[in-house]
Amino acid sequence: MDRVFASPPGLDRPVDGCTHCTPESELRILGGDPAAVSDDLLGHFMRQVVGHWETDQYPVLWRRLMPRALRSWGPDGPSTELALEIGHLAPYGAGLVDWPKPERAAVEQAFRALLAIALTDGRPPRRCTDLIEGIAHATDGLEPWLEAIAGLSGSEADAGLVRLAFGWATELLWEELEFWWWYDGDPQVIALWLPTQRGRIAAFAARHPRCKTAADTLIAIDRLQAGGHSPWLYPYGLNEYLKLAS
Repeated sequence: MDRVFASPPGLDRPVDGCTHCTPESELRILGGDPAAVSDDLLGHFMRQVVGHWETDQYPVLWRRLMPRALRSWGPDGPSTELALEIGHLAPYGAGLVDWPKPERAAVEQAFRALLAIALTDGRPPRRCTDLIEGIAHATDGLEPWLEAIAGLSGSEADAGLVRLAFGWATELLWEELEFWWWYDGDPQVIALWLPTQRGRIAAFAARHPRCKTAADTLIAIDRLQAGGHSPWLYPYGLNEYLKLAS
C-alpha cells in the first residue's frame, strides 16, 4: 500500500466540505500532507456522510489517506465502525471500483489480508461480519469475499469459519440477519453459501467432538436447508419470559 500510494494524487483547490461538522482548520489539514492527519481526524473523515464532501474531491481524499485507513481497520487499529467506514468506498461514495487498476488491486489485496486475520485471530464474529459487510459494500459484491474465506486453510481458519457460520446461521434462522449499512446487500447470498461449507464444518466437528459450536452449526445449517425454524430460544427478552414463568 505504501509503495502503490507513494505519490498520492493532488487536489486542484482547497478541500471543501460541511463546515458545520468539520472546521475549516481541519479541512486545510485534510488537504495537506496525509501524514499530518491525526487519527481522530482520519476517523472523523471516514465516518462522515458522503454528501458532506465535494463529489470530485471525495475519491481523491480517500486515495490520499488509503494506507492510513487500512491500518486503522487492522487488528491493532482504532476503528470500531468497520462496515460504515469501509462502505464509504462504494460506487456512490469514493468509487473504489473506478480507481486506477494498481490502486484498486492493492486495496483488494489488503482486504484479503484483513479478512484472513479477522477469521483466524479469535475475534468475536460481529467484528468479522462487520468487516465482510464493509468490504462487500465497497467492492459491490459479496461472493468473491465468501470465496476468499472458503479458500483459507489451517486449523485457525477452520475454527474461525465455524464461529462465523454459526453466527450467520443462527441469525438467519431468527430472521434477523441484515446488513446495517449496505442497504442493497442480500443476506440470502450467505444463506446459499453456508451449505457449501457444511463438509468442512463437519470435518472440524469430527476432529473436535467436544466443540458445541461446531455441532450446533451443523444443526443450524440443516435447519436452514430444510426451511425450518431455530431449535433455540430467541435470547433477547428471555429474562422477562423467565420472570413470568417463575
